[in-house]
Amino acid sequence: MREHMTTIPSSRNSAAPQSVVYVIDDDVALRDALSSLFRSVGLHVELFGSASEFLKKKLPDIPSCLVLDIRLPGVSGLDFQAQLAKSNILMPIIFITGHGDVPMSVRAMKAGAIDFLSKPFRDQDMLDAVFCALETARKQLDTKRDVADLVTLYGSLTAREKEVMAYVTKGLMNKQIAGELQLSEITVKIHRGQVMRKMGVRSVADLVRAAEKLGVAAKSTQG
Repeated sequence: MREHMTTIPSSRNSAAPQSVVYVIDDDVALRDALSSLFRSVGLHVELFGSASEFLKKKLPDIPSCLVLDIRLPGVSGLDFQAQLAKSNILMPIIFITGHGDVPMSVRAMKAGAIDFLSKPFRDQDMLDAVFCALETARKQLDTKRDVADLVTLYGSLTAREKEVMAYVTKGLMNKQIAGELQLSEITVKIHRGQVMRKMGVRSVADLVRAAEKLGVAAKSTQG
């Protein structure tokens, strides 16, 4: 790694971090160098010597990324990447290695890695990769929170309102929905209005998008 820029005053790290970079590498010197690099640009960083050590950490619900050595004691970085995905920990990963080859790189990127950097790497390349990863993490977290909000709103619907919502998102008109559910058209209209209000949407297009995010589009739901 090359000489990096002047360190930003540590007071920036006194408050709760808005994002965090995790580093897993069994090379103490490299961990310390990466820590200095990330702190120099105001990033909060946490260091781990192994994957098992990292797994003991309770992860905060903030944008985060993982700088991961491809060769770790106990488990390879690629296997750990798969383990995280299986556990539904969708954290952007930047792989680093001194022994990497093309097949490793391809496998890592296909599995969703943000970047794959060979040692020795340029500080700027690492920073570029980390900022890209954190931006990806922010978008993932925003999507996750949006879906969580939608789940709460959807849970406020009655069973009948969920049925009406399903038919609305399939493109059926009130009269058609009334026929399907054996209700009066005015009753369907009332339910439809309640669905729009409770789901916080103003148009059918917005309702369809919400249903797609929830995975309930074009489904008839009984509860």
